[in-house]
Amino acid sequence: MIASDKIICVVGPTATGKSELAQNIAEHVGGEIVSADSMQIYKGMDIGTAKVPLSERRVAHFGLDLVDPGQPYSVALYQRYARSVFKDIASRGKIAVVVGGSGFYVRAAIDDYDFPKGEQTENPVRERYFRYLAENGVSALWDRLDEVDPKSASVIHPNNTKRVIRALEMREEGISYADQVQRLQVIEPVFDTVMIGLSCQRELLGARIGKRVDTMREMGLEDEVSQLLDAGFRDGLTSQHAIGYKEIVDAFDGGRSIDQAYEDIKQATRRYAKRQRTWFRKDERINWIDCADADAAASQALDIIDAKLTAD
Repeated sequence: MIASDKIICVVGPTATGKSELAQNIAEHVGGEIVSADSMQIYKGMDIGTAKVPLSERRVAHFGLDLVDPGQPYSVALYQRYARSVFKDIASRGKIAVVVGGSGFYVRAAIDDYDFPKGEQTENPVRERYFRYLAENGVSALWDRLDEVDPKSASVIHPNNTKRVIRALEMREEGISYADQVQRLQVIEPVFDTVMIGLSCQRELLGARIGKRVDTMREMGLEDEVSQLLDAGFRDGLTSQHAIGYKEIVDAFDGGRSIDQAYEDIKQATRRYAKRQRTWFRKDERINWIDCADADAAASQALDIIDAKLTAD
């Protein structure tokens, strides 16, 4: 019998087949899925985030549809949520199978990362800096960070205002964003974890992303966006990270053609996949598997998991 106090993670870039592999693994080991996707937490954002439809969930899924689009949420809140789910799953003699491409969410869930209080929601300091941004602009905000914490400013692009504000919050708490990021690279694990990573040759991944976006169009992404706009969630759909939504909203507003919007979604997703590869490649715990042949990948993954989870 495989011990239920261990956790399996399935990670890698978008469109590599993580969701299906995770379900195969969960069925094999008697597990349940815990999504680690920073966009799939939002209710109603289903097609554009490639959320597994209810009809296709063969095991229990957690971490989906937690909040409304645009509602404040943080990786610290996700950490608390995920660990409570891990405890619940283990209490029923099952294994948590974490799946997702949001690397920070994965690491927050399984590693000994202690978040400063500013990582929570309803932060008045954050609100103050957002007001400063609105009144003074992007460059002035970054200059403010450069004055108080030049080391952190040097590793954050001025246009990444969310991260600039986070660094300013941390500075007020006496913490350096740059030092925190460096510490993240050496943080120890909290759980006994087996990590499977799906890799994909660049050209094949690009083709998969293109096909996925075409499928989203066929499934009715535009209708999904319209319904969310009608429900009052424009701010959530136009946020920096809402790939697949902000482009469609802009097309609705006349900023580009709908065909161009889908091409831009493909390009933005490819760039995102590149960032995901860079993040996950730093983690030496990951057992990498080529995703080109889904059946072969599943077989290899199960062999690795059986060997590692029964080693004790």
